[in-house]
Order: sequence, then structure tokens, then C-alpha cells
Amino acid sequence: MSQRPVIAIAGLACETSTFTPARTLGGAFHPRRGREVIEKYAFLHHGTRLANVADWKGALIGHALPGGVVVRADFEQLSSEILERLAGMVASNPIHGLWYDIHGAMCVEGIEDVESELLRRIRTVIGPDVLVSASMDLHGNVSRELAHQTDLITCYRMAPHEDALETKERACRNLVNVLTSRPDTWRGNRPLKAWVPIPILLPGEQTSTRNEPAKSLYSLVPEIEAMDGVLDAAIWVGYAWADEPRNHAVVMVTGWNKATIARGAERLASLFWRVHTDFHFVAPTGSFSECIENALASSNRPFFISDSGDNPTAGGSGDVTFGLNQLLKRPEFWKDSCPSVIYASIPGPQAIDIIIKAGVGAIVTVTAGAQVDNLHAGAITMTGRVHAIRYGDRDAEIEAVLQVGSVFTIVTKLRKPYHHESDFIGLGLSPRTTDIVIVKIGYLEPELFDMAAEWMLGLTPGGVDQDLQRLGHHRILRPMWPFDKTFHTAPDLTPRLIPFSNEDLETWQE
Repeated sequence: MSQRPVIAIAGLACETSTFTPARTLGGAFHPRRGREVIEKYAFLHHGTRLANVADWKGALIGHALPGGVVVRADFEQLSSEILERLAGMVASNPIHGLWYDIHGAMCVEGIEDVESELLRRIRTVIGPDVLVSASMDLHGNVSRELAHQTDLITCYRMAPHEDALETKERACRNLVNVLTSRPDTWRGNRPLKAWVPIPILLPGEQTSTRNEPAKSLYSLVPEIEAMDGVLDAAIWVGYAWADEPRNHAVVMVTGWNKATIARGAERLASLFWRVHTDFHFVAPTGSFSECIENALASSNRPFFISDSGDNPTAGGSGDVTFGLNQLLKRPEFWKDSCPSVIYASIPGPQAIDIIIKAGVGAIVTVTAGAQVDNLHAGAITMTGRVHAIRYGDRDAEIEAVLQVGSVFTIVTKLRKPYHHESDFIGLGLSPRTTDIVIVKIGYLEPELFDMAAEWMLGLTPGGVDQDLQRLGHHRILRPMWPFDKTFHTAPDLTPRLIPFSNEDLETWQE
């Protein structure tokens, strides 16, 4: 028998809006296989503690930019490859553990609760006794079935997700610690799992851990985790822009003492519910027009505006033209000495072709946007000077900047988020010295947040509209805050003890 446990790595991640007409294809996952998986995570590199105590074997992981529902055939192809690679591992060497590297808010055509379904398929290959540790985004969803299929499960504790790698490492460390507690069998002692569904479904822009009450709520998690008999504690806000029964907040606590994990889970869930009416947007809000008016009136520079309804990192298509159409109609940006503006961004593959042929400095007329989502505005035609062209981006592939009046619009071949100062600098743009910076984003990521002298959250339409009620959820459980303002009875926040993954879920008695 091996002196160290063998741990496989597999998973697919895509935060998926069911309210955008966009579809996500297999290539968007940029799959990594074998050693490529290990190379992605520095905490598994040669010489690290985790690398020294276990044999890590990459099957396949794929992390797609958030978007629309995943095309079924593409998912099936990736799923089949995961199973084939795991089967090959099992045939040559027993697997003792699996790190399940997911987001938790993926939707696939014709499949419900897909992360649970994928893990169910994986279990048919690796067997019921292999211990599975899942790492997730706090905006993922944990159904009762997913809680059952996993043995250990955790999620980020920060939004923005500055602790993403720390969380993944914790999931791996917990798995190794449990496995090596029984080196004679490599099966470990399966932790107990307390699960509490909470009837709350809020967007991340109201639950950022930068702000209260989420800041205090999440600060309680390490305190619960430190209790004797607790292995891990986690709070999932859930994903607000998909319409499945699993979409709601969840608390889970895992550990060795039934009473302790139940008490910890109940404390977290009770506090979450106690403050549910206190959540609010992380920045002043307004319509897109109101945001522009405020930016023009303010002396604070740079003034950032989030065009939030089409945020590609929440699942928006990225090609809604609602905001850009309004922006370019404003006379203030066509006058002498007018304010400088950066707009990021709008996809336009045909526009990119024209821009490339013309070259930097040329005057071109191009049409972009609304090829995927034209529900709120049509394609936009712009005439301007080509300011910059850049090749080779992982997401956009090709980027260009078109100056129209005083507005520097970033046009891309494929959609791309703009979260880092380098994203702009590489295109000859300086957000720090620009008057108004408009980004398709929700809450500002750390680099943008730090440079913004003032910031407003534009409540714009799109696949990740912050006005959840106008999206049209029909399948989420009810009552659900904030969709329902009145609860005739208090929600049942009693922790449910979830059976071990190798026990039957339906016949098991708590």
C-alpha cells in the first residue's frame, strides 16, 4: 500500500445566469488536465506541505467566465472526459480522496442541480468510500443532495473573493487531515455534517463582506470553526440570478461532535436571519442616467460607475448596449474640454475585424453589441479613432479602444471583465487620471475600489439585474426574502444532520 493517500482533483465551475439568452460552450472552461491541474495551485507544488503528505493527481478541471446556461452537449463531453480520466486512475492505483473544485452555481440545459449530478456520476467511478472535499464560492448553492454527496465542504469567507486560494487550500488540508487520521485504511473518519437552508436570496452587491451586516456575520465563521469538535464552518449566500429550487442561502458546519456542529450551524443561521432586513447595496445606487449626472456634478476623480446589470463576472452576456447607448447620446461628452470617460466594455467581433484592418490612429465606423442580448437595446454604431489594439488576452482574445468624443470605449472580440489596473494600462488608458470610469461590474474588485475617489452602482438591466423582482423567478422556494416581505411564521432554522456520503439519503433518519 502507498505510504501516502492518493487524491484526485476534478471539477467544473461556471457561475450561470438563467436570465440571459447567452449560452456557455465547452471551450469557455479552458480545461486543464493532468499536471496542468497541479501547476495551477501553488499550494500543491513540489516541496509544499500538502505535496509532501499526499500524491495529488489531476483529472480535469475547467473554470469558465460566468455566463449563460451551459450547452448540454458540451457539458456531457467534459463530464465524460472527467469520468474517463478518473477511471484510468482507479484502474492503475486506488484513489483515497477527491478534491472537488467547483463554484456551485452552474446550470446546464436539462439538468437540475448539476454539481450534485456531476459528483453522483463521479461516485459511480471512484466508489462510495472515497472521501470528497468540495471547495466553493460563497455565491454557490448547496442542495441537500450536494451536501450528502460530499464528505467535507467549505466556501469563501470574503466578497470580493480575496481568500479564494486560501479556501481551496483549506479544502485540501481538511481532506488530508481526515484521510491521515486513519492511515491503516486511508478512509478516514467521516465528519458529521449539519446543513441549514435559509430562505434568503440576495445579490452579492448587498452582501459584500466589506460592509455590515455581512462583515460581522462572516467574522463569526472562524469562531464557530474554533469550537472543539468542529472541522469547518461555512455560509453560502447563494446565487440570485438563476431560477432553481436550490437557490437560497445555506449554512454548513462539519466536525466530530453532533451537538457542537448543530449548535454552531444554528448560531450562524440564526444570526443570518436576524439581520436579513439589514442588507443593503454596497454603494449609492441610481439609474444609469442618475449615475452620469452625479459623476458630472462631482469633483471627485476618478468617479467610478458600475454598469451592474450586464456584469460578465456575475453571469451577464457582456454585450448589452443599454448603458453605452445612453452614454454616447450625452452632449457633455462631445464638447471642448469635456470630461474624459473610459467605458469597459462591449464585445464586437466584426468591429474588431474592421479596427484591425484600419490600424491604430484610423477613423472607423463599427457596430458592436446586442448580438447575444438585445432585450434592452439594439446594436450600437460608433464612429471614432482607433486608440489601441492588443492581442492575446485569455478571455477577450483581441481588444481595442475606440475614442468617440471624449469616451474611450473598449471593444473586444469576446467578452472580458476589467478588474485590474493593468487591464487598462495595457490599452494605453489611465483610469487614475480619467474623470469617469464605467465598468461592467457589480461591487468593485480591490484594485478598482482602491483607486475610486467616488463610486455609484448603476441599476441597469441585463441578465444579472440587481432588481431581482423584475427578472421573473418562478421556481425558487417561497417564501423567500426579499421576494416576500412577509413571513407568517419564522423559518425553520433547525440544523439537519446529513447522512454520510456512503449511506442512503432518502431512507436515513436524523
